[in-house]
Amino acid sequence: MLKLNRNYFTARTIATMGLLMALQMILTRFLAIQLPFLRISFSFIPTVMMGLLFGPLLAGVGTTLADFIGITLFPVTGSYFPGFSVSAFLTGAIYGLFFHKRDISWRSAFISNLLIMVIIDIILNTLWLYLMMGPVAIANLPLRIGKALLQFPVNVFLTYHTCRTLLYQRGSLRIL
Repeated sequence: MLKLNRNYFTARTIATMGLLMALQMILTRFLAIQLPFLRISFSFIPTVMMGLLFGPLLAGVGTTLADFIGITLFPVTGSYFPGFSVSAFLTGAIYGLFFHKRDISWRSAFISNLLIMVIIDIILNTLWLYLMMGPVAIANLPLRIGKALLQFPVNVFLTYHTCRTLLYQRGSLRIL
């Protein structure tokens, strides 16, 4: 069972989570290529960092809050839909399960991104789009799969190197 420790609620932890959430909102809302059924961005990088630093529960909560605050303050396309918050939570939790207090390897970067690509990006997010927009979401599925396949190696590469760099910085600079 996941147990919350009082060390998670220090000023440093809360400030770091807030900065990572803000970075995620900026990368998602302002520095992304947004199409009606497709978003290309690097907003997963702060999620990877939250997972590595804080574990599955806090990474999931932080990613969900960033999603909710981002869509509330900066609605780029449409309105808030809770299904995407479920996807955000699961994404943060998966990164937390694979990287928090674990060895960083290409294998863990590959498997975590594969799970996110298949379960969340292709299956769940397509389901949420179908519930919101109907059968037209299914018609755009090949485009979404193509985008996922093209972005997958980039995500694996950046996930691995983000985790390695953050661990190096964490050890030498004593952050968190």
